[in-house]
Amino acid sequence: MANWHSLRKRIHLLCFLIFLALPFLNVMRFDIPRQRFYCFGYELWINEFGIIFFALMFLMFVVLVASVIVGRIYCGYLCPQMIFSEAAATLRLRLRRWLKPREGLATAAFYAILALASVILAFIFIAYFVEPRDLARRLAGFDIHTAAGISGASVTLLTFLDFAFVRLRFCTTVCPYGYLQGMLSDGNTLLVQYHDTHKDCIECRKCVRDCPMDIDIRKSPFQIECVHCGECIDACNTILAKLKKPGLIRYSWGLEGKPHFPFDAKRAVLLAVLVFYAAGLFTALSMRHAVLVRVSADRSTLYRAGADGRIYNHFRYTVANRSRKPSAVVFSMQQLPGATLLLPVNPVAVKPGETVQGEFDIAAAPARHGDFVTHFNILANTIPDPVRETFPMTFISPTEAP
Repeated sequence: MANWHSLRKRIHLLCFLIFLALPFLNVMRFDIPRQRFYCFGYELWINEFGIIFFALMFLMFVVLVASVIVGRIYCGYLCPQMIFSEAAATLRLRLRRWLKPREGLATAAFYAILALASVILAFIFIAYFVEPRDLARRLAGFDIHTAAGISGASVTLLTFLDFAFVRLRFCTTVCPYGYLQGMLSDGNTLLVQYHDTHKDCIECRKCVRDCPMDIDIRKSPFQIECVHCGECIDACNTILAKLKKPGLIRYSWGLEGKPHFPFDAKRAVLLAVLVFYAAGLFTALSMRHAVLVRVSADRSTLYRAGADGRIYNHFRYTVANRSRKPSAVVFSMQQLPGATLLLPVNPVAVKPGETVQGEFDIAAAPARHGDFVTHFNILANTIPDPVRETFPMTFISPTEAP
C-alpha cells in the first residue's frame, strides 16, 4: 500500500535541494545585471533570442502538459509555496510540543527561525537573477540602495509574512495556477477521488482532519482547494485497513476512474508540441557557437586612397566569448588577390564572458576595367574550437583607376 505522505516528503526534500543548487550550478537562471540566461549549463546572451524563446516555450508546455495529464500534482508535490508552508507549520507544531510549558518562548523561537530562514530563502531566490557571489557581497555590506539590495530586502519581508501568517491560504486565494488548472483539466485528468459504491464509509472524518487544505474530498474531486497531495488517501487507507477493507479514496484518471493513463487526441497534440519545442531547443543549442563573431563594413567612407597608391576599405568586428574558457579568433581573406588585412592584433584573444570590438583596414590595388566593386570573403577561425565562419563582403575602389 502506497504511503503518499512519505513519498511527498521525500520529493519535498529533493525539490528543496534542487532549489538550493540550481542558481549555483547555472542550470536554469536569469542573470539580469549581465543580461545572461543560463539553460542546462549553457550561458545564453540576451541577443540569442531564438534559443531563449525555445527554452521558455518548452518550459511553458511542460507546465501545460503536466496540468492536463496529472492535474495539480505539481501543487502537492513540487510547489515551493506548499513545501515551505508545510515546513513552517510543522516547525511551529514541533516547537510548541518541545516547549509546551512556555508558549511565549515557542512563539519567539518560531519567528526567530523563520526570520533567518526568510533571509536564506530570499538570497537563493534573488540568486536566480543576480550572480550569487555578487549577491553575497551585497548582503555582507547590507546593501539596500541598489535594485538587487532592495529586491532582496523586499523578498525577505514578503517571505517572512507569507510563511508566518499566510502559508496555505495563498493557494486558495491568489495563486493563479489553481484557477488555470480548473480550465485545463478534463474528463481524463488525474484526480483524487472518493469512491464508495458499497457504502463502506464509517464517517470517521480522518480524511478531513488530515487534509492540509481543510476540505472534505468526499464532496467533489474538483474543489479548487484540493492540491492532490494524497493525505486523505493515506488517512482513509489507515482507518479501513483496521477493518480489513480497501480505502475509498484514490488517484484515478478522470471521473470514470480509469486505472491507466488515457491517451487521447488532445494529449497526443500537446505531447507532439512539447516534443517539437524540445527538439527545437536541442537543435538550437547544438548549432550554437560558443564564440560569436560579427564583421561589418564601415561605409561612412566608401574608400580611402593611400599614399602608397593602394585603396583602403575600413571594417569593424565584434568577438564575444560566450564560453567558460579563453578563446581566440584568427581573421583571414579569400578571393581578393594581393590584398592585405591590416589588423593590429591577429589572432584576437577573448577571455571567458568578454566582448572585444575593434577596427581594421583592408588594402588592395585599385580595380581595373571599371570593376569598382569586388566581392570577397572574410574568414574567422575560432581556436581552440575548430569553428570557421565566412562573411561575404565587398571591396570598394574608385570608379576610375588612378
